[in-house]
Amino acid sequence: MSNAEVLVGTDAVTRFYGPHAAVSDMSFMIRRGEVLGFLGPNGAGKTTTMQMLSGNLAPSAGRVLIAGHDMHTAPERAKAHLGYLPEHPPLYREFTVDEYLDYAAALRRIPRRARRAARERAKARCGLGDAGGRLTANLSKGFQQRVGLAQAIIHEPDVVILDEPTVGLDPIQIREVRTLIRELGRDRAVILSTHILPEVQASCDRVQIIHKGRLVLNEGIEALMARVQSQVLVAAFRKTPDAQAIGKLPLVRSVTIADDGRLRIFHEPGADPTDAIVRLALERDWGLREINPEHSTLESIFVELTGEPSEAA
Repeated sequence: MSNAEVLVGTDAVTRFYGPHAAVSDMSFMIRRGEVLGFLGPNGAGKTTTMQMLSGNLAPSAGRVLIAGHDMHTAPERAKAHLGYLPEHPPLYREFTVDEYLDYAAALRRIPRRARRAARERAKARCGLGDAGGRLTANLSKGFQQRVGLAQAIIHEPDVVILDEPTVGLDPIQIREVRTLIRELGRDRAVILSTHILPEVQASCDRVQIIHKGRLVLNEGIEALMARVQSQVLVAAFRKTPDAQAIGKLPLVRSVTIADDGRLRIFHEPGADPTDAIVRLALERDWGLREINPEHSTLESIFVELTGEPSEAA
């Protein structure tokens, strides 16, 4: 991945609305073959960032590069490498699906002779094979979302930006879209903006969290999950254990009793006092019923960094 081509780069990007900095001094890059999960609570500057990356909003300062082209000085070249699905799909309700995708292909300067093949390829990838003759106005919200996805990828862009791409989809459709995102991410750069944290864990290689206009986290998903490895064990016993005795074991920091009677055993980072706890439980005949690590989640990290909960799916 380190030698992969950089397809998205921001250099100290800032955007003001009057005196308020919606985005401040943001710098990051995304390489080919990478899916980035972009998270943030409402009002954090996430939508503003998406609009600047897609060329719909100019930054007050800094640069946005798409496939090496400056979005400010060479917008046509930059946008030619970009596919964008906003939160609300940009559909023309009086068009059929085929008419709309032909129109999107023309806007993307796909030669007339190649448009039909491009349209059918995008429809197949987005599960629209039988919907070509239907008016977009008569489609369900889920199918409208699929049409929006199809227009975003019809020209085979190097960079795909997806803003809440699974809104309105049923569980089967969500799974199909996640598969498509992983497929697109094999040889492109994909930015997935979402509030649904399990979607990020299922689809993304890297996570960025924005809060109050600034990046507060930018880590690979594996490194992130490794960083939050549990430092807490949860144990349940048949008989009431001696919490003080457990608290005196090596590597154990403290012990608390949960409302359901389970013990939460806090230990040193990188340590695992499980064996010592098991031996002590056998010696005291407490009847150990379970002992498991209490894993942190992406949601707990999000709340810790932003002070706000996010949605779960």
